[in-house]
Amino acid sequence: MAIILGVESTAHTFGVGIVKNGKILVNVKDTYTTEKGGIIPIEAARHHEQKKYGVYEEALRQSGTKERDIDAIAFSQGPGLAPCLLVGMRFTKEIAEKLRVPIIPVNHCIAHIEIGRVTGAKDPVMLYASGANTQIIAYAAGKFRIFGETLDVGVGNFIDSFARYAGIGFPGGPRIQEMAEKGHALIDLPYKVKGMDVAFSGILTNLKQKIESGKYNVNDLAYSLQEVVFAMLVETAERAMAHTGKKELLLGGGVGCNKRLQEMCEIMCRERGAKFFVPSNDLLTDNGSMIAYTGEIMFKSGISEKINGLDIKPRQRTDEVEVSWR
Repeated sequence: MAIILGVESTAHTFGVGIVKNGKILVNVKDTYTTEKGGIIPIEAARHHEQKKYGVYEEALRQSGTKERDIDAIAFSQGPGLAPCLLVGMRFTKEIAEKLRVPIIPVNHCIAHIEIGRVTGAKDPVMLYASGANTQIIAYAAGKFRIFGETLDVGVGNFIDSFARYAGIGFPGGPRIQEMAEKGHALIDLPYKVKGMDVAFSGILTNLKQKIESGKYNVNDLAYSLQEVVFAMLVETAERAMAHTGKKELLLGGGVGCNKRLQEMCEIMCRERGAKFFVPSNDLLTDNGSMIAYTGEIMFKSGISEKINGLDIKPRQRTDEVEVSWR
């Protein structure tokens, strides 16, 4: 038996999760938000510094875990915002040194994939839709391969940028979903699928121009944004499923909380005779439990590292990691 504590700090969320034998004992997090404007990395890192001990202690309290029971600590090594990643790594080293336990460096994107196991998904194509990342991923030949991705910004950052331009604070995704549910008119927007990849910057420029013109209802723009952009994501995911022959689709990342995106994925899978899986919202958004869960899988396969020499990897790609545990 092993008890693994996971630390998440790639962007807006500082989270601590604890996992024991594949069971999530606790998932505690605190998220940086703004009333207006987007995420400021230094401010988010300052938020993490202020909240880290409280989140850690609350996770221990809620789970009934004693520090002496922890066998290893996993942390998000990358990709992510460097100031935020540094807070998580330094905190992990501090606790690991205090408890004299090994550290497991976890790729944030892969953690979003591996936590999908709790849904029953076994070998899926994953549509990973988050703030900074938009990728179509599947396991093949010792790595998680990227079959398609954004050519510019992540879909979540794209949505947040539109929300910011419309005068909404961070994060903008939940508000955009609410606005889209009030919209009815499908307004023509660019559709940017290029092979297996997608692009959002041109769509954002078009939306900004429409807001500036004053001729369009912002709820209709939000509705149209979702219909067009989510159709792009589902199209590329379906093409990856056809290419790999896999019969499962897993939705991951914070944008996966969007009910319309879930609905479109479910329709596509039903038409293909495939299975659709999506974790609960608390496991879709950034969280320490997915880091602990992945860390436990890696730890049981013999992967762990000493404190010295460990560093963050802000630009680490999903397909760089050797997946020796599968």
